[in-house]
Amino acid sequence: MAGKTAAGQPAPAKAQTNGAQVKEDQTTFAEHAPQGRLTAQRGLYTGPSPIVSKDLYSEVLEGVVNRGRDGVTLEPSARVSGNTYFGRFPASYWQRWTKVRQVRVEAVVTGGGQLAIRASDVEGEARTIEAREIEGAEQTPVAFDVRMDKFFDGGALWLDLETRPGQRLTVERVRWTVEPPEKIRPTAVTICTMNRADDCLKNLQALAGDLQSLDTLDAIYVADQGTDRVDSREGFAQVAADLGDKLHYITQPNLGGAGGFTRGLYEVAGHTETEHANVLFMDDDVLLEPDLVVRMTAFSNLAVNPVIVGGQMLNLLHPHQLHVGAEYARLNTLEPGVPVEHSLQTADLLGVDEETGKPNRQERRLDAGYNGWWSCLIPYEVVKAIGYPLPFFFQWDDAEYSYRARAHGFPTVTLPGAGVWHADFHWKDWDEWHRYFNLRNSIITAALHSDFNLNVLCRTLMAQVVRYLLGMQYGLTHTLIKAVEDFLEGPSILEDGGVAAMQEIRAIRAQYPETKRHDATEVPGIASNDIGIINAAPRPALQRLILVKRIVDRLRGHSRFALGSVPTDEAHWWHVALFDTAVVTDASQEGVRVRKYDRDRMFELGKRAVKTLNRLRKEGQAVQEQYKRALPQLASRENWKRLYRL
Repeated sequence: MAGKTAAGQPAPAKAQTNGAQVKEDQTTFAEHAPQGRLTAQRGLYTGPSPIVSKDLYSEVLEGVVNRGRDGVTLEPSARVSGNTYFGRFPASYWQRWTKVRQVRVEAVVTGGGQLAIRASDVEGEARTIEAREIEGAEQTPVAFDVRMDKFFDGGALWLDLETRPGQRLTVERVRWTVEPPEKIRPTAVTICTMNRADDCLKNLQALAGDLQSLDTLDAIYVADQGTDRVDSREGFAQVAADLGDKLHYITQPNLGGAGGFTRGLYEVAGHTETEHANVLFMDDDVLLEPDLVVRMTAFSNLAVNPVIVGGQMLNLLHPHQLHVGAEYARLNTLEPGVPVEHSLQTADLLGVDEETGKPNRQERRLDAGYNGWWSCLIPYEVVKAIGYPLPFFFQWDDAEYSYRARAHGFPTVTLPGAGVWHADFHWKDWDEWHRYFNLRNSIITAALHSDFNLNVLCRTLMAQVVRYLLGMQYGLTHTLIKAVEDFLEGPSILEDGGVAAMQEIRAIRAQYPETKRHDATEVPGIASNDIGIINAAPRPALQRLILVKRIVDRLRGHSRFALGSVPTDEAHWWHVALFDTAVVTDASQEGVRVRKYDRDRMFELGKRAVKTLNRLRKEGQAVQEQYKRALPQLASRENWKRLYRL
C-alpha cells in the first residue's frame, strides 16, 4: 500500500522538510527485523536535567554513592535501590497487555558487591526474586532472567545494589530486555509547536543526543504552526544535521494541537508500507526523558493487540510530583481528568502516603479512559479503523479520540515509568479564551460517546453559569454561552478547524475587563495600598442555602466588602460574591484580575444563558445526530488534507 492511505487515497506529494525547499518526501515506513533482544527499558541513575532529583531514578539508602546517567558506583558499605519511579519495571502492565512472561536484566559490573532483583505486589510488599554476590569483576556482563507471572493485579520489578565493608561496585549499562517480535514496528515522533521555538529545539536536541539508544525511532515530524519558527534558531541547523533524514520539519497553518498532532498521523499514513506502525505524540514544551521512547515503543511492539500507549505527566514546576496515575472523563457532566480509582494524584513520588505511610508507588494496575497528548503513542491500526482526530483546534481532542478508539476495541494504557515533565495544570487560569474550546469540545464529545442526558448536562452548565455570575466572571459566562451556541450550530462549526472561533472568542472576551491580567502594583483605578487581603471562610456546610442567600444579595445589590484582595485558592463563588470589587490573584501567580459587580451585565447574561440552555434541552438530541452523521467526514483524511491546504 505504498503511496496510498488505508482508504486508498493518494499520499501527500509534498512536505517542507528540514526547513528546506518544498520537495517530495521519500520517507517510507516499513517493519524491520529485530537486531537481537529488544530493550524495554534502560536502567538510568540520573535524569535529563539538573532540576530533576536523582532519587526519581535510584535511591541511596546507605553510604557513599556516585550516580551517573548510565551507571552507578557504590563505595564500601553502601546500598542503592531501584524501587523508584523511573527505576521500576512495570511488570503488571507487561503481564496484562503482552505475551511476554520473562524479562532479562542485563548489566556490566566492575568490582564486588551484591545485585538483587526485587518485586512488589499489589499492596506494595517487597520480595526478593534473586540475589547474586559478585567478586573481582572487571567489566563483566551479568544477567538475570526473571519471570513475570505474579503481577496481574499489580506490582513491579527493580534492581537493588549493595556493598559490604571493603567492597567497591560499579554497575553500568543496565538494560531490561525481552524477546523481540518477528518484526519491529516503525515509529515516528510528532511534535506540535506554536511559537515555542526554544522549547521545541531543546526536545529535538534531547532526542538527537540519545539517538543511538532510540533504535525503534524511525522519524521525527515537527509541525510548526507559529510565526516564531524553530528553524530560525541558531541550533536548528546542527540538530537537523544530527538527526539527518529522520527529521521532517513542516510548516502549516495554525490548526491548534489537534492539527499539529494529526499531521504526524497524516504523514505516516501516506508513507507506510504496513499498518503496523506507531505515531508518538509529544508536546513541544515538555522536559523530555528520552527513555520514554524506548519504553513506550517496546510495550507497543509486544502488546497482544494494538493499544494506545500513554505516557504519564510529571509536574515541571515540581518535578517530583506525578500529575495522575491514570484518568478518565465523566462525559455527561463534562469533567475531564478524573483520577481512576486507586490512582495517585498530584503525588510526591519521593514521599509517602499520608494514610498508609507507604512510599507513593503506583502498585495497583489501572485501566485508563484516555491519555493526554503530552506523550501518547497511537498504532496505525487505530487510524485505519476509526480515522483521524476531530478538528477541535485543541482541548478534548485526546479524550474524544481515545473514547472513539475504545468503542472500536482499542483501549488506552497509561504506562507507569514512561513520563515527561509538563507545566503544572493548576498554575493555568481557568478564565482564559481556551475555556471556550474546553466547553464546546466537551459537549461534542459527550454527544458522540455518552448517553447525552440533556437534563443532567443542562443542570451542570446552569450551575456553572450561576457560579460564574456570582463570582463576577462575566467574560467567562459569555464564553460558556458562546460554546453552547456554537455546539448547537452543528458540525459546520468545525469546518475551518477552529480558526475563526479562536479569533471570535478572543474578541468577545476583550469586552470584559476582568479577563485582563494586571501587575499587582498597577491595577487601573485602584491604589495598591488600598488592596488588603480578605480571606475566605471555610467551605459552607449548607451550600444550597448559601447559594440562595448569595443570589438574593446579588439581586438586591447588597455586598459585605467594597474592595479586597482574594488569593487564587480562595476565589470561591461564595466568597467573591461578598465583594463589590475583588482583586483576584491569577492562577499563574504573575498578576491579578479585577472583578467588579455589574448588575446589568449579570441580568443580561443570566437571561441569555437560560435561553441558550433551553435551546440545548430542546434541540440537543437532533444536533447530536448531526455530529454522529458527520463524524466519518470530519475525521477523514480528505478533510485534513483540505485543512492543511495540500
